[in-house]
Amino acid sequence: LEISNTEIALYTSWLYLPWVIKPFWSPVVDLLKTKRFWIIIMQLFIGAGLAGVAFTLPTENFFQYTLAFFWLLAFSSATHDIAADGFYMLGLKQHQQAYFVGIRSTFYRIAMLAGQGLLVILAGHLEESSGKIHFAWQITFLILAALFVLFFIYHLFVLPHPKSDSPREKVELKHFVNEFVRTFISFFKRKEILVIVLFILIYRLGESQLVKMASPFLLDGKEVGGLELSTSDVGFVYGTIGIIALSLGGILGGIAASRHGLKFWIWWMLLAINLPDLVYVYLAATQTSNFILINICVAVEQFGYGFGFTAFMLYLIFISDGEYKTAHFAIATGLMALGMMLPGMISGWIQEQVGYLNFFIWVCISTIPAFIITKFINIDPEFGKKKSALLEE
Repeated sequence: LEISNTEIALYTSWLYLPWVIKPFWSPVVDLLKTKRFWIIIMQLFIGAGLAGVAFTLPTENFFQYTLAFFWLLAFSSATHDIAADGFYMLGLKQHQQAYFVGIRSTFYRIAMLAGQGLLVILAGHLEESSGKIHFAWQITFLILAALFVLFFIYHLFVLPHPKSDSPREKVELKHFVNEFVRTFISFFKRKEILVIVLFILIYRLGESQLVKMASPFLLDGKEVGGLELSTSDVGFVYGTIGIIALSLGGILGGIAASRHGLKFWIWWMLLAINLPDLVYVYLAATQTSNFILINICVAVEQFGYGFGFTAFMLYLIFISDGEYKTAHFAIATGLMALGMMLPGMISGWIQEQVGYLNFFIWVCISTIPAFIITKFINIDPEFGKKKSALLEE
């Protein structure tokens, strides 16, 4: 749609903000109404947001309008995330949670394949058949909007009403504020907090920039250093093969960590998430047209990301253990989102200044701080063993 890489990276990175500040409004979801209410109403809001994107795409100022609706989508999605996690625990007994966690993870991966793979492939086919890019994406977003309206109607009638999912009794504002402040203070007063925060922010420093420019690189013409793939090809390479490899890497990482623990795997997983970034240096240097080779390279990088991300999530669980386990994990994931948001914002500008080849070399250099900070973190040698079920969740 002729939007520069600088603008794409900057403005889409801002969409991480709802997840960065999620810990600040998660208590509101917990205190007001029910988890069931928030789930259903947010699905309606997401459907409305997707429809808004579809209807504003043909307009002259589509970039500003669609971004406004993407903001609505981001906040609605993050709020839905808070409510769905809580509802999952309230609606199922502990043994049921363990049973359904595999099913939940499977459908999450199916959703990623559908959203980043199948729908992008559909948009690509519509582009080719109609010759109209705006029209192709408009139809795709209208299909998505209709799906979420159907989800809203379906869950309105089918979603159960757990007795424990009831509005909280009146809570005094003073008590609420005190508990809220105490939660944050207890997190940031812990030992080695500087090392902990730096590790969370830096662990994916290279990946946070790479992920923003991977799709534009695959799409851009060869005259500007890209691989010149079609939209459908990108949907297949990055949104299908890549997601499958990512999922397999995550599954294998969970199995590995459960056998030997986080301390044993941390360095291997750090290598796994960073070293495969070199495949993009190779792709940018050769600008190969070999579709099978492109698929293999993307699969290697995504598999490494999935495997290496396991250690990161386990570390967040490790540092969140204690009296305020849920709240501290929410703070940690907020910092995780910040670590993706800030580098991602400038990644497009860096790429446009130096070109794709030098940008991917820069991404590889950006992985070095993660190796330095990892040397200073302390991990219980037993932590992570036999925690694969928790990690899957």
